[in-house]
Amino acid sequence: MSGDAALVQARGLRKRFGAIEAVRGIDVEVRPAEAFGFLGPNGAGKSSTMRMIACMSPRSSGELQVFGMDPDAAGPRIRARLGVVPQQDNLDTELSVRQNLHVYGRYFGMSRAAVREKAAELLDFVQLTDRAADAVEKLSGGMKRRLTIARSLVNDPELMLLDEPTTGLDPQARHLLWDRLFRLKQQGVTLIITTHYMDEAEQLCDRLVVMDNGVIVAEGSPSELIARYSTREVLELRFRPGEQPGWLEQLAGLAERAEELPDRLLLYTADGELTLSAVHERGVRPVSVLVRRSTLEDVFLRLTGRSLVD
Repeated sequence: MSGDAALVQARGLRKRFGAIEAVRGIDVEVRPAEAFGFLGPNGAGKSSTMRMIACMSPRSSGELQVFGMDPDAAGPRIRARLGVVPQQDNLDTELSVRQNLHVYGRYFGMSRAAVREKAAELLDFVQLTDRAADAVEKLSGGMKRRLTIARSLVNDPELMLLDEPTTGLDPQARHLLWDRLFRLKQQGVTLIITTHYMDEAEQLCDRLVVMDNGVIVAEGSPSELIARYSTREVLELRFRPGEQPGWLEQLAGLAERAEELPDRLLLYTADGELTLSAVHERGVRPVSVLVRRSTLEDVFLRLTGRSLVD
């Protein structure tokens, strides 16, 4: 697809805050009707990039176009076609569920009749019709998140920006939100998502970039990144405390890559069961073993490291 057809296109995009350069010259292209993900540890530059795309923060340098327009010159026109789901819900807790949608719709100049019709449609979409008259403060975390997504859809956006959409939700609420986001994509809405959940990125994203320290370190579909940076399977060997030292050397050559963690060894291999047989042949007896497929989390940790980032 040519760059002219992209909904979002960035070339050499940079964002500085004083002496700190949060985004250091990235190239991004988001295509219509796809789910595009930004992954990265804290401080990687994801949120700064999202704020520039959302016309909430001016770029420091580089090129950026959203819907073929420059955010610096056409911010209001771009924002009118966006739906934004912030990381923290910012609903009006003094209003009812329905009133939150009514008030937001009026910001876009919608008539009262149109707002009522759209609110009913969206409450049904996010399964909150039976809570329409309730005060927002009575809702669970998952319900508030669904209401925030419903509110972002009042203006029928072509592009939705979702910053950590399921953080803090239980598995049932997360899966319900995944289903609603998948349905939006099927309807032709383009999604840009930041997330710390690797399974979420695998489920939702057609393509994604991994950012670290303000730059893009990898780009592709989840399956492409796993194939490029990991192996088909991972063999996890767990040991009792104090029994692990030296066994990594004893198992040298059995896997394409090996990683030693405080509580276990990870052997990256094409065939976990075959590698496990070779481990036993060398006299290594772990307390427990697990053969699993490689995941996007393996890729993420390889590219960005396992150290905590504040």
